[in-house]
Amino acid sequence: MLTGSCHCGKAGWTLEGDPGSITACNCTLCRRYGTLWAYDYEGERIALTGETASYTRTDRDEPSLEILFCPSCACVLSWRGLRLRKDGRRRMAVNMRLAPPDLVHDLPIDHFDGLDTFEDLPSKGRCVRDLWF
Repeated sequence: MLTGSCHCGKAGWTLEGDPGSITACNCTLCRRYGTLWAYDYEGERIALTGETASYTRTDRDEPSLEILFCPSCACVLSWRGLRLRKDGRRRMAVNMRLAPPDLVHDLPIDHFDGLDTFEDLPSKGRCVRDLWF
């Protein structure tokens, strides 16, 4: 199990099992937050701990997700879909930048163009370590 926590330690997340590749997105939110996402579903492999606050985009008529962060230190913990999928599950992602570096440094990075095309970008063969060290 991987764990991540905010800077002050009042909030965090757990992710059971292999997180797979990690996503770096260039949308207007992710590039400002500097997040690296690992995905699953609320109440399945991902669980949040502690108190969180949320931000939902105000520049969209129907935003699709909310950003969850620590109300004390403002570290971004995760995003959560605002609508359930057809199967009743809610998509979530946790910010891998909050995990201990030695546990995630070898995870491959996928790039996603959330700014223009909303498509996966070609892999550059980099991993988390390449962005941190």
